Amino acid sequence: MIRVILADIEGTTSSISFVHDVLFPYAREHLPGFIRANHHTLPAVAEQLARVADVSGTDPKDIDGLIDTLQNWIAEDRKEGSLKILQGMVWEQGYHSGELKGHIYPDAADYLKRWHDRGLRLFVYSSGSVKAQKLIFGHSNEGDFTVFFSGYFDTAVGGKKEPDSYRNILSELGVDAKTVLFLSDVEAELEAAEQAGLKTVWLVREGKMPDTGRVVARDFSEVDALLRKR
Repeated sequence: MIRVILADIEGTTSSISFVHDVLFPYAREHLPGFIRANHHTLPAVAEQLARVADVSGTDPKDIDGLIDTLQNWIAEDRKEGSLKILQGMVWEQGYHSGELKGHIYPDAADYLKRWHDRGLRLFVYSSGSVKAQKLIFGHSNEGDFTVFFSGYFDTAVGGKKEPDSYRNILSELGVDAKTVLFLSDVEAELEAAEQAGLKTVWLVREGKMPDTGRVVARDFSEVDALLRKR
């Protein structure tokens, strides 16, 4: 029986366009000013810039060079931890000012509440930082959804296409793999989760449904129907 639901964000609970058309452009626009204003005064910013310098080989004193590196990483959608953390800091300002509102599909909002009320434990696993995840769900177009989640995972546990990442999550949760359902729109992530023993559903919200033996759903109402059969 499924007792835990582990959900991806982009293309699963939230639109891909929100991340790429809203969050990334916001970070590109505001990150340079944020870094110039805070690299001397906020130790957390200085710490992440030191990591950027170490990874990229940029002179740690060259603030403009570090900013250029970060802007290039944003353009590449690079899954670099220091970038994700700095983006999260910038987005936090945007959410708190009201400039940003996280996106959640209405069906996802509906069924996340229902599953929580039925006693299922809900977790998020995304390549975005845990802080960014909490901001999306805490300041969403559907209200504050952080109250429904029991926890969050990012790439600190490993890459989303690596089976060991899901084993690490299982170890942290202390549950049997067969009791966990992973929801994602990326087939390679589902394959990795299955190798770790998790149950999966492939969310295909738009376009032609794939010719596959994998369990596929259009939205969370279809996922719920599948849950009730298990």
